[in-house]
Amino acid sequence: MSKITPISYKKLCRVFELDGFRLYRQKGDHLIYVKEGISRPLVIPKHGFLPVFIIRDNLKDAKISHQRYFELLEQV
Repeated sequence: MSKITPISYKKLCRVFELDGFRLYRQKGDHLIYVKEGISRPLVIPKHGFLPVFIIRDNLKDAKISHQRYFELLEQV
C-alpha cells in the first residue's frame, strides 16, 4: 500500500467531493464538508499543502479507507 503524503487542499477537497461530500460552508480559511450518513463534518484548512495528520484525521471522520483514498486520488 502506498504511503499518504502531503497534498494541496484543493486536491483533498476534490477527493471528498468524488466520494459524495459537498461544501456546506466556509468560515475564514476553513472549508466545511458534509455528507448524508456521516455525523461529523470535515474541516479542511485552505493552507497550500496539508500535512499528513490532517488528511488522516479527515479520512477517519469520513470513514474512507486508505485504499479508497488512493483510488479517488487517481481520479483527481
